[in-house]
Amino acid sequence: GAGHDDGPAEQVVAEIKDKGLIAVASYDSVATMVGGENIINSALDSFGRLDILVNNAGILRDRMIFNMSEEEWDDVIAVHLKGHFACIKPASVLMRQQRYGRIINFSSESGLWGNAGQANYGAAKSGVAGLTRVVARDLGRYGVTCNAIAPRAWTRLTATIPQQRRGSEPADAPEAGRLEQLAPDFVAPMTCYLASDHAWNVNGQIFLVYAGTVALLAHPLPSRTIFKRGMWTLDELSQMVPQMLEGVRNPAPPPEGLDVPGRTQPEPQAAGNQ
Repeated sequence: GAGHDDGPAEQVVAEIKDKGLIAVASYDSVATMVGGENIINSALDSFGRLDILVNNAGILRDRMIFNMSEEEWDDVIAVHLKGHFACIKPASVLMRQQRYGRIINFSSESGLWGNAGQANYGAAKSGVAGLTRVVARDLGRYGVTCNAIAPRAWTRLTATIPQQRRGSEPADAPEAGRLEQLAPDFVAPMTCYLASDHAWNVNGQIFLVYAGTVALLAHPLPSRTIFKRGMWTLDELSQMVPQMLEGVRNPAPPPEGLDVPGRTQPEPQAAGNQ
């Protein structure tokens, strides 16, 4: 992505070294395959082997879909989605050979159930969720796990989001609205758990993590089904789909009484537009 600041990486390295441990910063970009390979090779050269990969690089280029440029789309997809692949690919070769590894990806609520103004980010993070499940199946037989965290945390990244676009606070966690409860520190323990031997049998899962909350997110499953032998007709679907959606909330209903020039308005349907 655009923009480079070595300061945060150097600060983290300094904090780790102050504790008497070893750390090495890499300034390569995850948005390229060469960059991803360099990051993995740097870890291998410094530590002799690679056991854990945490994919947490990210940028934001928020814009409503009708204003989003191709560059804004490509930049976010490159850093988030391709960035995960660029690091996982070379790491998976090593982990498969050594029959051990832990991969922790970072998805987002924006990619799991949507957030206005984040088509690029949401698409990338939804892709990360799918990538996580597939990588878990690809590598599980070799003793390698792959899981994802969807964090709710206040960082340099989220600080760029306008207040009106940050989404509503969860009804079951009113404390999450306080910045001190959104510190990224709360996400670190779950990351460490997934990287540990304690999580040897946890694979292909996605966890929502914030404040004192760790929630296992369900995999997409059919919630309601209509069935007939043969092909549905348009008239049949026009009758049955509203019934199937009865009681289901439309996350973005159109304004009531919206006048569409040149179009005859259909009869209003209660189902799916509550």
